[in-house]
Amino acid sequence: MKLKVVVHTAEEGGYWAEVPAIPGCFTQGDTWEELLQNIYEAIEACLSVDVESVQIKPEDKVLEIAV
Repeated sequence: MKLKVVVHTAEEGGYWAEVPAIPGCFTQGDTWEELLQNIYEAIEACLSVDVESVQIKPEDKVLEIAV
């Protein structure tokens, strides 16, 4: 999966980024390297779904796919 990330220079220093395809997915970093690491963590967190909160019937199947 490829996602576009918009990176902004923060007024107080460092950077902040947003992922337009995932509403509410934002992160920040004091350095470029920290921002890049935080982007991956933010995307993973935004796309994580707690399967335990979903009601699953015995005949249902849970799949994990990569896109």
